[in-house]
Amino acid sequence: MSPIIAPPAELVDPKDRVQLRRVFGDFPTGVTVVTVGGSEPRGMTANSFTSVSLSPPLVLICVGKDAVMHQRLTALPTFAVSVLEAGQEKAARHFADHSRPPGVDQFDTVDWVLGEESGAPLITGAVAHLECAIRRLYEGGDHTIFLGEVITATRWPAREGMLFSGGRFRRFAPDADEGRAA
Repeated sequence: MSPIIAPPAELVDPKDRVQLRRVFGDFPTGVTVVTVGGSEPRGMTANSFTSVSLSPPLVLICVGKDAVMHQRLTALPTFAVSVLEAGQEKAARHFADHSRPPGVDQFDTVDWVLGEESGAPLITGAVAHLECAIRRLYEGGDHTIFLGEVITATRWPAREGMLFSGGRFRRFAPDADEGRAA
């Protein structure tokens, strides 16, 4: 057996935010738009979303303390999550843009429906929608971790989720035998 020659490693200073962000960005994640309703609806692109528990059904989102969404989440009892489809990069970029208009006007560029339980906009064409009741908040450095209990969930299994890795939106690669009859 011959030795394997690995590419050189890059030593990262965990106190350097730019370097650390690159390391965190190497972990592929799904892409969501987190929304809240009420008198000032708001949306935010987030990849810091994960399932926590099936019983009870819990998810979490992490939101920067300086984000407008943070203020809205702490003022409301519910939020919603739209898990974006691979072709929804335009929506992902829109809700990541800090210059988008406030309130309901920021939803003018996407199709959406109103969540029946949360009153929050849900992005049409997504892979899944979740409406959640906020159960707990946890301190997380410069972010707050919002733990939500899923109160409604809808999915469209034929749609493919969007990935984000290395600072780019991506798609799943098809399996080598995908599409072949068994």
